[in-house]
Amino acid sequence: MASACSHGGIYSVDHRLVRVDCSSSVNPLGAPKKAITVIKNGASSLAPLYPDPECRDLKKSLARHLETDISRITVGNGAVEIIHWFAQAFAKRRVVIPAPTFCEYELASQRAGAHVMFVPLAPDFSLGASTVIDAAKGADAVFLCNPNNPTGLLATGEIKKIIKNADSSTRILLDECFIELADGTTDTLVKMAPDHDNLVVLRSLTKSHGLAGLRLGYSVSSPEVTEKLSAFRVPWNVNGLAQAAGVAAISDRAHLTKTVRFVKKEKTFLYNKIKKMRSFAPLASDANYFLVKLNGRNSTEFRDALLIKSGVLVRDCSTFTGMGSQHVRIAVKTHRENLILQKALERMDDGKAS
Repeated sequence: MASACSHGGIYSVDHRLVRVDCSSSVNPLGAPKKAITVIKNGASSLAPLYPDPECRDLKKSLARHLETDISRITVGNGAVEIIHWFAQAFAKRRVVIPAPTFCEYELASQRAGAHVMFVPLAPDFSLGASTVIDAAKGADAVFLCNPNNPTGLLATGEIKKIIKNADSSTRILLDECFIELADGTTDTLVKMAPDHDNLVVLRSLTKSHGLAGLRLGYSVSSPEVTEKLSAFRVPWNVNGLAQAAGVAAISDRAHLTKTVRFVKKEKTFLYNKIKKMRSFAPLASDANYFLVKLNGRNSTEFRDALLIKSGVLVRDCSTFTGMGSQHVRIAVKTHRENLILQKALERMDDGKAS
């Protein structure tokens, strides 16, 4: 029986209590205006129609954006759908997953009937290529996340080593769903996919373009792997409004550029504020979120207390395999929301609100 896989978001708790959601790491500036306009203008014409089951216009836009061939692109109802396709296609016996990381890799592999072998990250949460390469010998698949969730750390150099040294028969899913909002936005390894038939690079419009509610993810791989992934697709898996909004969002590069600058500034602001507090130890991050260690507090109890007292929701990280119960993850939000979070944490600092 597959284990449960917990996520953040307002529906992970009593949503009526949530004033500010810092548990979901989605673009703090929201969806691009172009995408919102397309949704509003297209609702009446697109809602009555079955969507294109092949997502042709969206794939064309993605191919231009990524400078790759359309035959290499798979589109899913969120990146999570593609993770499960990947597991169904390739996770037959044994998979390797560095931990802690996103729980859907584990869940998808278990549902596919594979044994999951976890490779612990170093105490500073860094990824060691050699340990993963050794563990992956004879494995069906390896799941990697860059920047990693929940740590927020990029490990591009180590991941390149893994890709180059892994057995050609071992499939690698590289989750880059947060890469476009990371400090090192040039660290994407999409360009490696054409030269490595065992590599699938996973991306998402959920986080980078603020389309979480529309569910839109995609991957880049060899045409052969694309066909194998698509074999598990149900008809019309991506709705028409999501496809149209995705095309519009991809075309609005200025929105993403603005967001990256904004996230970097606000992350620095939040990190410096939290670092001054006695009860919390933030971990420097490359992503649009970061871990905070709670000095002597249980993460689940802290999340619940913070929510009840201030209406601020943070991500309890105790549900991540190998994480323990002393960390929460905080997403960078708008400046107004970040100020609310700061004040809420200050009230909880040093046991003042316990």
